[in-house]
Formats: sequence, C-alpha cells, structure tokens
Amino acid sequence: MTDISYTLPGLSDEASTKTIELLQHRLAAYNDLHLTLKHVHWNVVGPNFIAVHEMIDPQVELVRGYADEVAERIATMGGSPGGRTGDIASLRDWDDYDLRRDTVQAHLAALDKVYNGVVSSNRAVIAETEELDPVTQDMVIGQTAELEKFQWFVRAHLENASGQLVSGGTSTETGAADAAR
Repeated sequence: MTDISYTLPGLSDEASTKTIELLQHRLAAYNDLHLTLKHVHWNVVGPNFIAVHEMIDPQVELVRGYADEVAERIATMGGSPGGRTGDIASLRDWDDYDLRRDTVQAHLAALDKVYNGVVSSNRAVIAETEELDPVTQDMVIGQTAELEKFQWFVRAHLENASGQLVSGGTSTETGAADAAR
C-alpha cells in the first residue's frame, strides 16, 4: 500500500494512491528497460553491430529520463518513488532478459518482445488513469509514443521484403532470438 501525507490539489487520496501504485510499476519497468537496453548495447555482435550499438544509446538515455519523470511525478503526488534494485525485483511480473553476447538479429528480436511488454503495460496504465489523473495519463501517452517509435526502429531491422518480422509467431524473447538467428 502507498502511504501519502499529501497529494495534488483536485485529486483525492484514493486517486493519488492508485496512480502512484501504477507509476511505481512504470518506474520499475523503465529502470529494468534501460538496464536491458544497455546490456544489449554491450553484448550485440555481428554485421550491423555499430549501427545497432549506436541506435541503442539514445533509447537508453530517453528511458532513463522517463524513469526520472515518473519518479518525480510520484514524489509530486506525495509518494516515495522506489528506484532500488529490490524495488524493481519486487514489482517485476516479467522474466529477466536471457541473452548474453549474441548477434544483432537475436538481440533485436528479443528486444522486440521486451518492447511488446512495456508498451502493452503502458497502454493498460493509460486506460486506468483516464478517470484517475489525466495529467499522469498524458505523461504516459507521450512516453508510449516514443517507445513505439523505438520499437519500430528495432522492427525495421527484423523485417523481410514482404514486411514480415523474422521472429513473427514467437511469444518469448528466447523464442524470438532463436527464430532470428
């Protein structure tokens, strides 16, 4: 349960508490995502290495900024943002990223699945915050739009000439990586 001693004018304690809980999950997801992206940046190899290596860093920085924006929103609402590794671990409902040193295609296919999870959960938060707090909803909408664009960048490397993803039909990161190799 979130303990707040104050909240923003015009928001009930109940709406703030629920919004803070939703944002705590986004904070954990963004912290995990920027660490995963940096891991990919360090461990991608093969043809197109430098293009992907350099494509990932701006994503890392923007996602780190999202984590900061979400944490500051939580604090603004009177909550205490949880940014420790234990906070990430306690809120995770997804598996750890399994790939280590691997090919560009394998990492990008796995990363596509990571983006599926983050974007889908953001969209759920967008729906839940519509009535709770439109300011928070607007923030998450903007973040989601950029994450969708990043996923498009990733998918552009995975498309064949017919527009099909090489990892299409897979549901896990490792399954996608295997299909892309």
